[in-house]
Amino acid sequence: MSFILNIDTSINNASICISKNGELVNIAINENLKDQAAWLQPAIKKQLHLAGLSMQELKAVAVSIGPGSYTGLRIGLSSAKGLCYALNIPLIAIGTLEMMAVGAEHRDADLLCPMIDARRMEVFTAIYNKKMEIVLAPCAMILDETSFTDILNKNTVLFYGNGSIKYKKLVTHKNALFDTIETNALQLIKISNERFNAGDFNSVAYTEPMYLKKFYTLMDANKS
Repeated sequence: MSFILNIDTSINNASICISKNGELVNIAINENLKDQAAWLQPAIKKQLHLAGLSMQELKAVAVSIGPGSYTGLRIGLSSAKGLCYALNIPLIAIGTLEMMAVGAEHRDADLLCPMIDARRMEVFTAIYNKKMEIVLAPCAMILDETSFTDILNKNTVLFYGNGSIKYKKLVTHKNALFDTIETNALQLIKISNERFNAGDFNSVAYTEPMYLKKFYTLMDANKS
């Protein structure tokens, strides 16, 4: 049996779930952004206990690596790496936008466009078809009225995620569809199971968050 711990701390909520052979065992969600770091490790321990599992029974750890919250991404990835090192098990790193696309793959639209708020009129976004093939690679984009016009002229596109609220105020195209779709670790299960079975793992030592934008510190700001 392949028990995988799935971790998502990339956007608004922190969540973890345990899956077995691609099926959900249990899930925990924390909506308090300010205590993700304090919540995560006790939550993992509790969910393993509820599932009747020991740490040593985990076969891999999957984690969303961004884009998203700089702090959240570092919390999730560092925790995942620590567990993989300690247990000598594989790391599965999954892009947050890909995770979001899987969560909407059964919706009625030609293309899927998850959006993550990146402040002001900027979003992190990508476009996938219903086969989860990339149509627009993950990127940071400043939205305006003409964003996606060429794609919308040929396809219905479902926009969702916390960044899509900005675009909904700008676009009037009839092929632009909008919906609210929850994002959490549950959406990692399908991808993590497929990659585990394929032996598609990431380097525990060298995998980094996918920020898509340079991370600025207070020190950087003072230099400019």
